[in-house]
Amino acid sequence: MTDSILARINQGLLYTETDAAFLAHDRRSDLIFEYNHTAPGLADRRRELLEAIFGSIGQRAVLNPPFHAGYGSNTHIGDDFYGNANICFIDDVEIRIGHGVMIASNTTLTTTGHPVHPQLRFDFNRFSEPVIIEDKVWIGANAVVLPGVRIGFGSVIGAGSVVTRDVPPMVIAVGSPCRVLRPITEADLAQRQPPAGQL
Repeated sequence: MTDSILARINQGLLYTETDAAFLAHDRRSDLIFEYNHTAPGLADRRRELLEAIFGSIGQRAVLNPPFHAGYGSNTHIGDDFYGNANICFIDDVEIRIGHGVMIASNTTLTTTGHPVHPQLRFDFNRFSEPVIIEDKVWIGANAVVLPGVRIGFGSVIGAGSVVTRDVPPMVIAVGSPCRVLRPITEADLAQRQPPAGQL
């Protein structure tokens, strides 16, 4: 029975709260609560909690509390990650975040949506599809990334955007729904110069 439910979930088909009840042990709610109430000076304890909460987390990762996650255990974060306050990971299935990713405050990454027709929304009926954020992506404040979306290497998602479909590498994409504004080029290196030696 559980195998058939997992197969439905992994195929992006509808499943209910009752169907998914056997996955409750993968939720890290108590650990997330503890992390969100840990003093800023307790860096070692915060790191221990991040390692216990997430499916995997890379080196030099920074995640400012509070944050929220449906599970936590289904989210995988690479090295040199920076996440500002109030990020929400709706990780009923996998969220994969690459290396050098920055995510601004009040951003939601959600793998899960619900049917449009109300008669199909009984028992919190839903579908889930993975979200993938490739290396070096920057997501602006108050953005929402919807189920099944992949954001390509180096791209920038403008503040307040609602990302409903894949974003290619090395572009600036903005709006609701989010659309590509323009490519990122070498001309952007001259816009705001980094400190000497950091290019």
